[in-house]
Amino acid sequence: MGASVFSVTSAELNAWVVAFLWPFVRMLALIGTAPIFGEPTVPRRVKVALAALLAVALAPTLPPLPQVPVISIGGVWIMVQQVLIGAAMGFAMRMVFAAVLAAGEYVGLQMGLSFASFFDPMSGGATMVVARLLHMLAMLIFLAVDGHLLLVTALAQSFQTVPIADTPLAAQGWLLLVHGGAQIFATGFMLALPLITALLTLNLAMGILNRASPQFSIFAVGFPLTLLAGIAMLQLLMPQLGAFLGPRFAGGLASLVEMTQALRR
Repeated sequence: MGASVFSVTSAELNAWVVAFLWPFVRMLALIGTAPIFGEPTVPRRVKVALAALLAVALAPTLPPLPQVPVISIGGVWIMVQQVLIGAAMGFAMRMVFAAVLAAGEYVGLQMGLSFASFFDPMSGGATMVVARLLHMLAMLIFLAVDGHLLLVTALAQSFQTVPIADTPLAAQGWLLLVHGGAQIFATGFMLALPLITALLTLNLAMGILNRASPQFSIFAVGFPLTLLAGIAMLQLLMPQLGAFLGPRFAGGLASLVEMTQALRR
């Protein structure tokens, strides 16, 4: 008996490459920008391997893919679209963590810890100690509420909401992403508002005391009191952090789904 010859046509090879490559690109873009997955401390090989594993697992469930060669203008355009969709989804979820960092910056300034900053490889710049602490706690809460699994679920559902196609994406989805960025400062201020109010009240009281008693050295006493009051308020804030961030994570996932739906309208 002669040995059987396994032959593959160019059309079949292109279909196999397309079924893996385009979903892989969207998943890799999201993993590279999303919280937890996209942190610089996660090795690049792990990110690529995770995206490849998800692409292999989800490839059989995808809607029919366009019959466009990968090495063509249409194929490159589809690949660029997948990068934009995945990156937009990752940034939509990262905005919640950006709000936590903003809250830490506000609190650090009020506590007088603006000088207590160091280079943060996760953000790529100088970050205050308080902001770094709140960011780490936010990541732990995100993992505790299975936010990373919900993010992967939203990614899988996005292939049904925004199927892989060569049609242009709607501008309404990008507008929703920009509007979501405006909520960073509002959410960060809401998180830092109790500490800011308490510290401003303390500074006002010390200012009144300094006017009533000029020999009172506000510069010698003000900084230790402000620092101790800030630490005490942070201790009171920590048990409520999960209750505050839980709805924010749910809102971030909801805005992510809304943005993907708007991209195909």
